[in-house]
Amino acid sequence: MESAPSRLASSAQLASFIHSLTCSRVHCLHTCWASAWGPGMPSNVFNWIPRWRQREVSQSCEAHHLQGQRESPPLSEGDCYPDTCRVPRVPRMLYPKAHVLQPTRVDVLLMTPWFAPIIWDGTYDSAILDAQFKNTTIGVVVFAIKKYVVFLKLFLETAEKYFMVGHRVIYYILTDRPADVPQIPLQEGRRVVILKVRNYTRWQDVSLHRMEMISNFSQQRFLHEVDYLVSADVDMKFSDHVGVEILSSLFGTLHPGFYASDRQRFTYERRPLSQAYIPEDEGDFYYAGGFFGGSVAEVYRLTMACHQAMVVDKANGIEAVWHDESHLNKYLLYHKPTKVLSPEYVWDERMLRKPPYLRRLRYVAVPKNHAQIRSR
Repeated sequence: MESAPSRLASSAQLASFIHSLTCSRVHCLHTCWASAWGPGMPSNVFNWIPRWRQREVSQSCEAHHLQGQRESPPLSEGDCYPDTCRVPRVPRMLYPKAHVLQPTRVDVLLMTPWFAPIIWDGTYDSAILDAQFKNTTIGVVVFAIKKYVVFLKLFLETAEKYFMVGHRVIYYILTDRPADVPQIPLQEGRRVVILKVRNYTRWQDVSLHRMEMISNFSQQRFLHEVDYLVSADVDMKFSDHVGVEILSSLFGTLHPGFYASDRQRFTYERRPLSQAYIPEDEGDFYYAGGFFGGSVAEVYRLTMACHQAMVVDKANGIEAVWHDESHLNKYLLYHKPTKVLSPEYVWDERMLRKPPYLRRLRYVAVPKNHAQIRSR
């Protein structure tokens, strides 16, 4: 039987491979090794990795799988992102001390049962987070297909005022009307990228194909250009600060119409024939389809899975009740998000009264005539 060390061509090969790994979590390291070595992977492989070398791993396992061709300079502590590699060093700062016995909020749920934080106003310090996410590039995907292009101007203007201020941002505009994309003055380090896509006769088909388009472009360019990806509805406007507090490996946003509801009232897909089916006795939250995101690798996995589920549904002659949002909720039920955004991050002022515990409205719906805007 071949000995384990003989599997390696040289110690340099081992060192090079270890350096390519980026996640310090054991299950992620195991995945990387299994991918490289296949079913013959030695069971004691982690004994070969010096502990000092394990601590120096500083690029993500996700990048090893999905960003293999992305070239970037070696990561410094300032370039490291809290949820993908070692904890970055922050500069000396002065800020109020947190008190263990004096929680900042007692009126709302701050943590999910799987230890994902729920983001509300008053639960974080923007200055600390900005320092942690220094040198991060955030991509924003918006669909401006057919008449929805009219919402771009307000979306971009308000985003420049409130969204990720002080950070690098790429606005990816997916549209069938590139000539109608407005030119908006942008802050330094921010730019618009127009990606031409086809339109569809039915607005439902646009909704159903969004996951497919995001997954395709994630492979083609997002993985090579940005660190985090946010999918946002274009018929909205930013009305208050939305910053790096939302960033995590995978985040979803509580739907403003169901955040206080029992799971039986959630408008999940209830027909077992659909791939989006969720039984009435299951469900954590109902997530809004208009604002979700995470690392590019995780968004790619989410959108690819949702797209594949929609393909199966189409073959079976069924369409989920709320299209891509139904599939998003199914995915997030079994792939728990690492951060959950409160309804501050998606709200409709015309349809909902603002409760006292909702201190800020950050991203709100723009009044519109749905029938008119969804027509050709």
